[in-house]
Amino acid sequence: MRHANRHGSVPGRAFGRTRAGAVTVVLATLVTALATPSGAAGAQGGLRPETQSLDGSGNNRAHPEWGRAGGAYARLAPAHYADGRSRPVAGPDPRYVSNRIFADEEVQGTRVMPANIFSERQVSQWAWTWAQFLDHTFALRLGEQATDPQGESADLTGDDSDPLELVSGKHYLPFTRSTPARGTGTDSPRQQVNMAGSYLDASAVYGGDGERLEWLRQGEVDGDLSDNGAKLLLPDDYLPRRDARGDAPAAPATDIDGRLRGDPDSAVVAGDVRVNNNIAVTGVQTLFAREHNRIVDALPAALSEEEKFQIARRVVISEIQYITYTEFLPAVGVTLPEYRGYDPRTDATLTNEFATVGYRAHSMIHGATSLNQPAGRYTEAQLEAFRAAGLLVMGAPDGPVSVEVSLEFMRDNPELLKDLGLGPVLQSLGDKAQYRNEEMTDHLLRSVPCSAPNADPACVFDLAATDLARSRDHGMPSYNDLREAYGLAPVTSFTGITGEARDTFPQDEELTPGAEIDDPDSVDFTDMRNLFGSKVGFQALPGDTSATTYTRRTPLAARLKAIYGSVDRVDAYVGMLAEPHLKGSEFGELQQAMWADQFQRLRDGDRFFYGNRSATLRAISRTYGIDFRHRLADVMAANTDIERSALPDNVFYSHGEVPAGSCRVRYAAGEPDAAGAFTGTIEIKNTGRTPLTAWALRYRYADGQKAVEAKGAVVSQNGTDVTVHSPGSGDTIRPGHTRRVPFTGTAEATGGGADPAAFTLNTTRCSTR
Repeated sequence: MRHANRHGSVPGRAFGRTRAGAVTVVLATLVTALATPSGAAGAQGGLRPETQSLDGSGNNRAHPEWGRAGGAYARLAPAHYADGRSRPVAGPDPRYVSNRIFADEEVQGTRVMPANIFSERQVSQWAWTWAQFLDHTFALRLGEQATDPQGESADLTGDDSDPLELVSGKHYLPFTRSTPARGTGTDSPRQQVNMAGSYLDASAVYGGDGERLEWLRQGEVDGDLSDNGAKLLLPDDYLPRRDARGDAPAAPATDIDGRLRGDPDSAVVAGDVRVNNNIAVTGVQTLFAREHNRIVDALPAALSEEEKFQIARRVVISEIQYITYTEFLPAVGVTLPEYRGYDPRTDATLTNEFATVGYRAHSMIHGATSLNQPAGRYTEAQLEAFRAAGLLVMGAPDGPVSVEVSLEFMRDNPELLKDLGLGPVLQSLGDKAQYRNEEMTDHLLRSVPCSAPNADPACVFDLAATDLARSRDHGMPSYNDLREAYGLAPVTSFTGITGEARDTFPQDEELTPGAEIDDPDSVDFTDMRNLFGSKVGFQALPGDTSATTYTRRTPLAARLKAIYGSVDRVDAYVGMLAEPHLKGSEFGELQQAMWADQFQRLRDGDRFFYGNRSATLRAISRTYGIDFRHRLADVMAANTDIERSALPDNVFYSHGEVPAGSCRVRYAAGEPDAAGAFTGTIEIKNTGRTPLTAWALRYRYADGQKAVEAKGAVVSQNGTDVTVHSPGSGDTIRPGHTRRVPFTGTAEATGGGADPAAFTLNTTRCSTR
């Protein structure tokens, strides 16, 4: 994909226009192709034109209700309620569990020190952002919106006497049960309703009904979509505010929370009501709205507005699916069997287990994002405005500048996206690894005030505790029962859950014997290490210096045992997150199985999946030069002012450093001269199957050696830790190829000079033979 400015189309064949004279020749064929599923029965029989529904209905012809918005979630396992119908099972108090299992901080005197543990595979913040974008496409429980019929209030009472509680004074955690499906919960087990269609159909962009879509499209809002324009409404190239059409109360529903409560008209509107949740997800929805309009601009004027709209929608849906299955899922470590075409026997309806347990990966969410931009990106007035708003700004307009935006400012703040710029915000998501997916949840999501400072009792929002309470509200099976539902063997011990060596508390003078589970020191961090295996502290330091592994004073298995007593009582949500990661994955065994199951269903059971629409998509490509097979970075470059060369090939890894499938390193260094200087070479061979378009070789000098300079690479050193990385784009190490890097260094005058023994290439351990 070639670069375009955000208002125009990209010239050339890939995004070129077709002459009007040619349009009339191919139009009938193309419109038929848009409606005909490739590989389906009757595909060559001239089926009447068909447009994919907005709410998911009719996707499966034999079962048109499968995956339809407004239907109950599917279930793989029987609902688990205390009375068999509706009452949640009893269990340890969610906030009590949160303070002992989900907490990511320790107390040092009067200071609360949150840990910052990053993805050990350096998966970027694009993973949690894309995951949330997809969630806003295919899952929205009835009862989540304030305008929904609400279920029963079931607030959780905080315990200010809990020695591990960091919130002082009386407080409560707001919780409302999901609204049950009609006719359930009395004579039959309670079921929950999904208000979104269960397909990857870009509903977060277009909405799930005609009324919302009409408001989002250019043109009059008169109840007649046929007179609307092909483009989406994007004032100033950003999502429309509630007051964009002059009547904010008449705008489609959108969540108004946090700072937006003081200025509700500034909330933006998109296909999903949760668009204002944080500027990262607001940015993705803005990106694909722009992409829709860019495609419309590339289509011939001879087409009707509706034809242009439907072609652009088909391409955008396919792009999102393509990015999901070729970039996002491989990045988080989910691999699926080869696609063999649409299977009408596969029900793609989202399962309650996946939506309520498996897709809860909130620990991935980073507490901040840093926008590192070149000189001239922001004026001095803009930087002063950022500082005045409370953002951390480093640098000045005459040089590189960094703007750090914490989660506190990212939430419910769509105006900040415009101030910072769509391009810089989206680019920043690929610059740093996301937090490690595990049981710990960022403190900015776990103890969030949700009432006035003087409220008594105070309202505190704890996302981790809420997720646990939600799993009981939805009648989720126990951890072991859920494992069996996904074809996994049950575990018989707490160490079988966590993979640790012991499930007993250590003898430690910092712990209270017999009451370790209630001792604040039980969750202390005793060790944190970075990608090199070097010890680091609590700070969220740049790049390679950040922690990726850790040890706490007590084993997780011991804390789980003290809380639950029996492995058969462990909540599925807690047990799933406590599992160690599988090799090459961000997930443990259960979560991996849940994702693989659901995403295969979403693929194989979708009649409009891009693999089943190849005839349609080929026709669009041949006729208009518009292809859907773009990386996320390509879409970003085509719709923002960030050049493609400034983005990595794969933005789902920090700096695009995709882990090598396998690698081999040969290191050779000469003897130091009298001044301690020496020369050497490093040969890096990519023995895997994936081209490494960006790479970083990491190793340690444990004896005082210093790497000074490398030829054809960039070398940096922090203490003992050395990184040799690619100098920029176009420096790919192809499969089977070797990169030879000559370097110079210094050694201690006496002693030293030992060759490093361990190397990793993009977090993959390399052979040295």
